[in-house]
Amino acid sequence: MIRTFKDLLVWQKSYEVCLKIYRVSKDFPRIEQYGITPQIRRAALSVPSNIAEGCGRKGTKEFIQALYIAYGSNCELETQIMIARDLNFIDSQKAEELIADIASVERMLKALIKSLEAKV
Repeated sequence: MIRTFKDLLVWQKSYEVCLKIYRVSKDFPRIEQYGITPQIRRAALSVPSNIAEGCGRKGTKEFIQALYIAYGSNCELETQIMIARDLNFIDSQKAEELIADIASVERMLKALIKSLEAKV
């Protein structure tokens, strides 16, 4: 039974990904402190934050809208990981692990959205 957003597996997974992104991005080049570093962190933070916000909204339609925003941020995050990998800010193995985690969040978001849309 879902009592709070913290009970949602997609929130838990996206929260884990966010923590990983913060840890990995602390080693980005200093010159990127105003470039990709805050951008990638913002995208990572947006996913669990929007899931939580949507869960706290009054209606299902509002929750779905927040999930779509989280989905968009998740796609943005994947792109930024690929860029960071290709610029050698993240080693390829770590990037592939993060991309796999992001893909897992994507699948979970799609499933939750589909389930909720069937109810409205």
